[in-house]
Amino acid sequence: MVLEDGTVFEGEPLGATGKTTGELVFATGMTGYQETITDPSYAGQIVLQTAPHIGIVGMNARDEESSQIWVAGYVVKEPSRMASNFRSERTLQSDLESQGIVGISNLDTRALTLKIRSLGAMRAGIFSNLDLTQEQMLEQVQTAPKMAGLKLSDVVTTPNSYIIAAEGERIGKVAILDLGIKKSTLEHLASRGVEMEVFPASATAEEILSASPDGVFFSNGPGDPEASEDQVKMLREVLRKDVPFFGICFGNQLLGRALGFDTYKLDFGHRGINQPVMQKATGQVEVTAHNHGFAVKFEEDEAQSPQGFGNVRVSHRGLNDGVVEGLECEDIRAFSVQYHPEAAAGPHDSHYLFDKFVSMIQEKN
Repeated sequence: MVLEDGTVFEGEPLGATGKTTGELVFATGMTGYQETITDPSYAGQIVLQTAPHIGIVGMNARDEESSQIWVAGYVVKEPSRMASNFRSERTLQSDLESQGIVGISNLDTRALTLKIRSLGAMRAGIFSNLDLTQEQMLEQVQTAPKMAGLKLSDVVTTPNSYIIAAEGERIGKVAILDLGIKKSTLEHLASRGVEMEVFPASATAEEILSASPDGVFFSNGPGDPEASEDQVKMLREVLRKDVPFFGICFGNQLLGRALGFDTYKLDFGHRGINQPVMQKATGQVEVTAHNHGFAVKFEEDEAQSPQGFGNVRVSHRGLNDGVVEGLECEDIRAFSVQYHPEAAAGPHDSHYLFDKFVSMIQEKN
Protein backbone atom coordinates (compact mmCIF):
# COMPACT_ATOMS: atom_id res chain seq x y z
CA MET A 1 0.00 0.00 0.00
CA VAL A 2 1.34 3.40 -1.05
CA LEU A 3 -0.03 6.64 0.41
CA GLU A 4 0.06 9.93 -1.46
CA ASP A 5 2.64 11.32 0.98
CA GLY A 6 5.02 8.52 -0.05
CA THR A 7 4.50 6.24 2.96
CA VAL A 8 4.63 2.54 2.10
CA PHE A 9 3.05 -0.37 4.01
CA GLU A 10 3.78 -3.95 3.02
CA GLY A 11 1.34 -6.82 3.55
CA GLU A 12 -0.29 -9.83 1.93
CA PRO A 13 -2.81 -9.82 -0.95
CA LEU A 14 -6.51 -9.93 -0.01
CA GLY A 15 -9.20 -10.59 -2.58
CA ALA A 16 -8.20 -9.98 -6.18
CA THR A 17 -4.65 -9.08 -7.15
CA GLY A 18 -3.72 -6.14 -9.32
CA LYS A 19 -4.01 -2.46 -8.48
CA THR A 20 -6.54 0.04 -7.19
CA THR A 21 -6.53 3.66 -6.04
CA GLY A 22 -8.96 5.72 -4.01
CA GLU A 23 -9.40 7.82 -0.88
CA LEU A 24 -8.20 5.86 2.15
CA VAL A 25 -10.66 6.03 5.07
CA PHE A 26 -11.18 3.99 8.22
CA ALA A 27 -14.35 2.39 9.60
CA THR A 28 -14.58 1.66 13.32
CA GLY A 29 -17.32 -1.00 13.36
CA MET A 30 -16.35 -4.30 14.99
CA THR A 31 -19.16 -6.06 13.11
CA GLY A 32 -21.09 -5.51 9.89
CA TYR A 33 -18.24 -5.72 7.40
CA GLN A 34 -20.56 -7.10 4.71
CA GLU A 35 -22.97 -4.18 5.08
CA THR A 36 -19.96 -1.85 4.94
CA ILE A 37 -18.40 -3.05 1.73
CA THR A 38 -21.77 -3.31 -0.08
CA ASP A 39 -22.77 0.25 0.93
CA PRO A 40 -22.73 2.41 -2.25
CA SER A 41 -21.61 5.39 -0.14
CA TYR A 42 -18.12 3.85 -0.10
CA ALA A 43 -17.69 4.11 -3.88
CA GLY A 44 -14.27 5.54 -4.72
CA GLN A 45 -12.85 4.78 -1.26
CA ILE A 46 -10.36 2.25 0.07
CA VAL A 47 -11.83 1.14 3.40
CA LEU A 48 -9.60 0.25 6.33
CA GLN A 49 -11.25 -1.80 9.10
CA THR A 50 -9.95 -0.82 12.53
CA ALA A 51 -11.26 -4.06 14.08
CA PRO A 52 -8.37 -6.51 13.66
CA HIS A 53 -10.23 -9.72 12.75
CA ILE A 54 -12.61 -9.57 9.77
CA GLY A 55 -14.46 -12.29 7.85
CA ILE A 56 -15.41 -14.84 10.51
CA VAL A 57 -19.17 -14.89 9.76
CA GLY A 58 -18.68 -15.12 6.00
CA MET A 59 -21.02 -13.53 3.45
CA ASN A 60 -24.71 -14.08 2.69
CA ALA A 61 -27.42 -12.68 0.42
CA ARG A 62 -29.61 -11.38 3.28
CA ASP A 63 -27.07 -8.88 4.64
CA GLU A 64 -26.09 -7.33 1.31
CA GLU A 65 -27.00 -3.63 1.16
CA SER A 66 -26.79 -3.58 -2.64
CA SER A 67 -26.12 -5.94 -5.50
CA GLN A 68 -22.33 -5.59 -5.43
CA ILE A 69 -19.28 -4.60 -3.40
CA TRP A 70 -18.65 -0.87 -3.85
CA VAL A 71 -15.40 -0.20 -2.01
CA ALA A 72 -12.46 0.67 -4.27
CA GLY A 73 -10.16 -1.42 -2.07
CA TYR A 74 -10.17 -3.21 1.30
CA VAL A 75 -7.64 -3.19 4.15
CA VAL A 76 -7.80 -5.75 6.96
CA LYS A 77 -5.33 -6.62 9.70
CA GLU A 78 -6.15 -10.33 9.92
CA PRO A 79 -8.71 -11.92 7.56
CA SER A 80 -10.41 -14.97 9.03
CA ARG A 81 -9.11 -18.28 7.72
CA MET A 82 -12.63 -19.74 7.79
CA ALA A 83 -16.27 -18.61 7.70
CA SER A 84 -18.32 -19.98 10.59
CA ASN A 85 -21.96 -18.92 10.82
CA PHE A 86 -25.26 -20.72 10.21
CA ARG A 87 -26.21 -18.11 7.58
CA SER A 88 -22.85 -18.04 5.83
CA GLU A 89 -23.02 -18.83 2.11
CA ARG A 90 -19.63 -17.63 0.87
CA THR A 91 -16.35 -16.34 2.23
CA LEU A 92 -15.18 -12.74 2.27
CA GLN A 93 -12.13 -13.74 0.22
CA SER A 94 -14.23 -15.39 -2.50
CA ASP A 95 -16.54 -12.39 -2.87
CA LEU A 96 -13.68 -9.91 -3.01
CA GLU A 97 -11.90 -12.07 -5.56
CA SER A 98 -14.92 -12.76 -7.78
CA GLN A 99 -15.84 -9.06 -7.89
CA GLY A 100 -12.30 -7.90 -8.62
CA ILE A 101 -11.80 -5.99 -5.36
CA VAL A 102 -8.09 -5.55 -4.65
CA GLY A 103 -7.22 -5.65 -0.95
CA ILE A 104 -4.32 -6.00 1.45
CA SER A 105 -3.95 -7.72 4.82
CA ASN A 106 -1.39 -8.42 7.54
CA LEU A 107 -0.12 -4.86 7.84
CA ASP A 108 -0.12 -2.45 10.79
CA THR A 109 -3.67 -1.12 10.52
CA ARG A 110 -3.35 0.69 13.86
CA ALA A 111 -0.41 2.74 12.62
CA LEU A 112 -2.26 3.40 9.38
CA THR A 113 -5.38 4.57 11.24
CA LEU A 114 -3.37 6.88 13.49
CA LYS A 115 -1.72 8.38 10.42
CA ILE A 116 -5.09 9.21 8.88
CA ARG A 117 -6.28 10.59 12.21
CA SER A 118 -3.27 12.91 12.26
CA LEU A 119 -3.01 13.95 8.61
CA GLY A 120 -6.55 13.37 7.34
CA ALA A 121 -7.98 11.04 4.71
CA MET A 122 -5.68 10.83 1.71
CA ARG A 123 -5.35 9.09 -1.61
CA ALA A 124 -3.74 5.67 -1.58
CA GLY A 125 -3.14 2.68 -3.79
CA ILE A 126 -2.91 -1.07 -3.30
CA PHE A 127 -0.59 -2.92 -5.68
CA SER A 128 0.00 -6.68 -5.84
CA ASN A 129 1.68 -9.00 -8.34
CA LEU A 130 2.73 -6.05 -10.52
CA ASP A 131 6.12 -5.21 -11.98
CA LEU A 132 6.14 -1.58 -10.77
CA THR A 133 8.65 0.44 -8.79
CA GLN A 134 7.51 2.32 -5.70
CA GLU A 135 8.06 5.55 -7.63
CA GLN A 136 5.66 4.38 -10.34
CA MET A 137 3.10 3.34 -7.74
CA LEU A 138 3.34 6.72 -6.02
CA GLU A 139 2.86 8.51 -9.32
CA GLN A 140 -0.36 6.59 -9.96
CA VAL A 141 -1.64 7.45 -6.49
CA GLN A 142 -0.80 11.15 -6.80
CA THR A 143 -2.54 11.43 -10.17
CA ALA A 144 -5.72 9.70 -8.95
CA PRO A 145 -8.75 12.02 -8.52
CA LYS A 146 -9.37 13.60 -5.12
CA MET A 147 -12.72 13.06 -3.42
CA ALA A 148 -13.39 16.81 -3.14
CA GLY A 149 -15.27 17.85 -6.26
CA LEU A 150 -16.28 14.32 -7.31
CA LYS A 151 -19.87 13.59 -8.31
CA LEU A 152 -20.37 9.87 -7.73
CA SER A 153 -24.14 9.55 -7.32
CA ASP A 154 -24.50 8.96 -11.07
CA VAL A 155 -22.18 5.94 -10.71
CA VAL A 156 -24.12 4.18 -7.95
CA THR A 157 -27.74 5.13 -8.70
CA THR A 158 -30.38 2.93 -10.31
CA PRO A 159 -30.48 3.22 -14.11
CA ASN A 160 -34.30 3.20 -14.19
CA SER A 161 -37.11 4.03 -11.80
CA TYR A 162 -39.04 1.21 -10.12
CA ILE A 163 -41.88 0.65 -7.65
CA ILE A 164 -41.72 -1.05 -4.25
CA ALA A 165 -45.06 -2.03 -2.72
CA ALA A 166 -46.01 -1.18 0.84
CA GLU A 167 -46.29 -3.94 3.43
CA GLY A 168 -49.62 -4.15 5.21
CA GLU A 169 -51.89 -1.10 5.21
CA ARG A 170 -50.71 1.56 2.73
CA ILE A 171 -50.30 4.98 4.35
CA GLY A 172 -48.94 6.84 1.35
CA LYS A 173 -46.45 7.01 -1.47
CA VAL A 174 -42.89 8.34 -1.25
CA ALA A 175 -40.68 9.37 -4.14
CA ILE A 176 -37.10 8.30 -3.40
CA LEU A 177 -34.06 9.80 -5.06
CA ASP A 178 -31.50 7.01 -5.21
CA LEU A 179 -28.10 8.60 -4.60
CA GLY A 180 -26.68 5.28 -3.41
CA ILE A 181 -29.50 3.90 -1.27
CA LYS A 182 -29.12 0.87 0.98
CA LYS A 183 -31.56 -2.03 0.87
CA SER A 184 -32.32 -1.75 4.60
CA THR A 185 -33.67 1.79 4.16
CA LEU A 186 -36.23 0.59 1.64
CA GLU A 187 -37.21 -2.27 3.95
CA HIS A 188 -37.81 0.08 6.86
CA LEU A 189 -40.11 2.32 4.83
CA ALA A 190 -42.02 -0.57 3.26
CA SER A 191 -42.62 -2.16 6.68
CA ARG A 192 -44.32 1.08 7.77
CA GLY A 193 -46.87 0.97 4.97
CA VAL A 194 -45.00 3.22 2.54
CA GLU A 195 -45.27 2.56 -1.18
CA MET A 196 -42.13 3.79 -2.95
CA GLU A 197 -41.15 4.89 -6.41
CA VAL A 198 -37.37 4.94 -6.62
CA PHE A 199 -35.90 7.41 -9.11
CA PRO A 200 -32.37 7.67 -10.54
CA ALA A 201 -30.16 10.53 -9.39
CA SER A 202 -30.77 12.36 -12.67
CA ALA A 203 -34.53 12.71 -12.04
CA THR A 204 -35.98 16.21 -12.40
CA ALA A 205 -38.42 17.95 -10.08
CA GLU A 206 -41.12 17.54 -12.73
CA GLU A 207 -40.56 13.77 -12.82
CA ILE A 208 -40.60 13.52 -9.02
CA LEU A 209 -43.71 15.67 -8.57
CA SER A 210 -45.57 14.04 -11.48
CA ALA A 211 -45.62 10.85 -9.41
CA SER A 212 -47.89 12.71 -6.93
CA PRO A 213 -45.87 11.65 -3.89
CA ASP A 214 -47.04 12.16 -0.33
CA GLY A 215 -43.38 12.58 0.65
CA VAL A 216 -39.91 12.82 -0.87
CA PHE A 217 -36.81 11.05 0.43
CA PHE A 218 -33.15 11.64 -0.48
CA SER A 219 -30.83 8.74 0.32
CA ASN A 220 -27.24 8.34 1.38
CA GLY A 221 -24.55 8.34 -1.29
CA PRO A 222 -20.90 9.02 -2.15
CA GLY A 223 -19.09 12.11 -3.41
CA ASP A 224 -18.90 15.85 -2.75
CA PRO A 225 -22.31 17.53 -2.19
CA GLU A 226 -20.95 20.73 -3.76
CA ALA A 227 -20.73 18.84 -7.07
CA SER A 228 -24.45 17.92 -6.97
CA GLU A 229 -26.02 21.27 -7.82
CA ASP A 230 -28.62 19.63 -10.09
CA GLN A 231 -30.08 17.70 -7.14
CA VAL A 232 -29.88 20.81 -4.93
CA LYS A 233 -31.88 22.91 -7.40
CA MET A 234 -34.38 20.10 -7.82
CA LEU A 235 -34.82 19.82 -4.06
CA ARG A 236 -35.55 23.54 -3.77
CA GLU A 237 -38.45 23.11 -6.21
CA VAL A 238 -39.77 20.19 -4.16
CA LEU A 239 -39.53 22.15 -0.90
CA ARG A 240 -41.49 25.04 -2.41
CA LYS A 241 -44.36 22.61 -3.07
CA ASP A 242 -44.54 21.83 0.68
CA VAL A 243 -44.12 18.07 0.14
CA PRO A 244 -42.84 16.40 3.33
CA PHE A 245 -39.10 15.74 2.97
CA PHE A 246 -36.68 13.43 4.77
CA GLY A 247 -33.00 13.10 3.88
CA ILE A 248 -30.22 10.97 5.34
CA CYS A 249 -26.44 11.26 5.04
CA PHE A 250 -25.81 12.71 1.55
CA GLY A 251 -29.47 13.76 1.61
CA ASN A 252 -28.76 15.80 4.75
CA GLN A 253 -25.93 17.60 3.01
CA LEU A 254 -28.08 18.33 -0.03
CA LEU A 255 -30.88 19.68 2.18
CA GLY A 256 -28.35 21.97 3.88
CA ARG A 257 -27.20 23.30 0.51
CA ALA A 258 -30.79 23.63 -0.76
CA LEU A 259 -31.59 25.77 2.29
CA GLY A 260 -28.59 27.97 1.45
CA PHE A 261 -25.90 26.70 3.79
CA ASP A 262 -22.42 25.55 2.81
CA THR A 263 -20.83 22.12 3.17
CA TYR A 264 -17.20 21.26 3.86
CA LYS A 265 -14.90 18.26 3.89
CA LEU A 266 -14.03 16.71 7.25
CA ASP A 267 -10.42 15.79 7.97
CA PHE A 268 -11.08 12.06 8.26
CA GLY A 269 -14.87 11.79 8.49
CA HIS A 270 -17.12 9.53 10.56
CA ARG A 271 -17.41 5.88 9.59
CA GLY A 272 -18.61 3.10 11.85
CA ILE A 273 -21.57 1.94 13.93
CA ASN A 274 -20.61 3.44 17.28
CA GLN A 275 -20.84 7.24 16.82
CA PRO A 276 -22.51 9.19 19.67
CA VAL A 277 -25.02 11.86 18.64
CA MET A 278 -27.10 14.13 20.88
CA GLN A 279 -30.66 15.29 20.22
CA LYS A 280 -30.51 19.01 20.92
CA ALA A 281 -34.15 19.29 22.02
CA THR A 282 -34.06 16.52 24.64
CA GLY A 283 -30.40 15.95 25.46
CA GLN A 284 -30.87 12.27 24.68
CA VAL A 285 -27.82 10.53 23.23
CA GLU A 286 -28.10 8.01 20.39
CA VAL A 287 -25.38 5.60 19.32
CA THR A 288 -25.53 5.76 15.55
CA ALA A 289 -24.17 4.36 12.26
CA HIS A 290 -22.15 6.80 10.15
CA ASN A 291 -20.47 6.95 6.77
CA HIS A 292 -19.64 10.50 5.71
CA GLY A 293 -16.65 12.65 4.85
CA PHE A 294 -18.55 15.93 4.33
CA ALA A 295 -20.80 17.94 6.65
CA VAL A 296 -23.10 20.97 6.70
CA LYS A 297 -21.53 24.21 7.88
CA PHE A 298 -23.81 25.69 10.56
CA GLU A 299 -22.07 27.76 13.22
CA GLU A 300 -25.02 28.36 15.56
CA ASP A 301 -27.86 26.04 16.48
CA GLU A 302 -30.48 28.14 14.69
CA ALA A 303 -30.56 30.41 11.64
CA GLN A 304 -32.75 31.74 8.85
CA SER A 305 -32.50 29.93 5.51
CA PRO A 306 -30.61 32.15 3.03
CA GLN A 307 -32.88 30.67 0.33
CA GLY A 308 -36.06 31.87 2.00
CA PHE A 309 -37.32 28.63 3.57
CA GLY A 310 -37.75 30.12 7.04
CA ASN A 311 -36.13 29.16 10.30
CA VAL A 312 -33.78 26.16 10.41
CA ARG A 313 -32.33 24.61 13.54
CA VAL A 314 -29.68 21.99 14.22
CA SER A 315 -31.57 19.00 15.62
CA HIS A 316 -28.54 16.76 16.33
CA ARG A 317 -24.83 17.23 16.89
CA GLY A 318 -22.02 14.70 17.10
CA LEU A 319 -20.53 14.43 20.57
CA ASN A 320 -17.00 13.65 19.38
CA ASP A 321 -16.44 16.83 17.41
CA GLY A 322 -19.66 18.91 17.40
CA VAL A 323 -20.40 18.25 13.71
CA VAL A 324 -23.95 18.97 12.54
CA GLU A 325 -25.77 15.61 12.50
CA GLY A 326 -29.31 16.75 11.77
CA LEU A 327 -31.38 19.67 10.45
CA GLU A 328 -35.02 20.53 11.05
CA CYS A 329 -37.04 23.21 9.28
CA GLU A 330 -39.65 25.00 11.38
CA ASP A 331 -41.64 26.66 8.57
CA ILE A 332 -41.73 23.84 6.01
CA ARG A 333 -42.13 20.07 6.38
CA ALA A 334 -38.50 19.01 6.03
CA PHE A 335 -35.86 17.38 8.21
CA SER A 336 -32.72 15.32 7.77
CA VAL A 337 -29.97 13.50 9.65
CA GLN A 338 -26.34 12.97 8.74
CA TYR A 339 -26.22 9.42 10.06
CA HIS A 340 -27.91 6.17 8.95
CA PRO A 341 -31.15 5.43 10.85
CA GLU A 342 -31.55 2.08 9.07
CA ALA A 343 -28.42 1.07 11.04
CA ALA A 344 -27.38 -1.95 9.04
CA ALA A 345 -25.21 -3.00 10.65
CA GLY A 346 -25.49 -0.99 13.82
CA PRO A 347 -27.56 0.04 16.85
CA HIS A 348 -31.31 0.59 16.54
CA ASP A 349 -31.48 3.86 18.49
CA SER A 350 -32.52 5.89 15.43
CA HIS A 351 -35.30 3.79 13.92
CA TYR A 352 -37.82 6.34 15.28
CA LEU A 353 -36.85 8.73 12.48
CA PHE A 354 -38.74 6.60 9.95
CA ASP A 355 -41.81 6.81 12.19
CA LYS A 356 -41.37 10.59 12.34
CA PHE A 357 -41.38 10.78 8.54
CA VAL A 358 -44.49 8.60 8.30
CA SER A 359 -46.26 10.79 10.89
CA MET A 360 -45.35 13.89 8.89
CA ILE A 361 -46.92 12.35 5.77
CA GLN A 362 -50.08 11.36 7.65
CA GLU A 363 -50.43 14.85 9.14
CA LYS A 364 -50.03 16.46 5.71
CA ASN A 365 -52.63 14.11 4.22
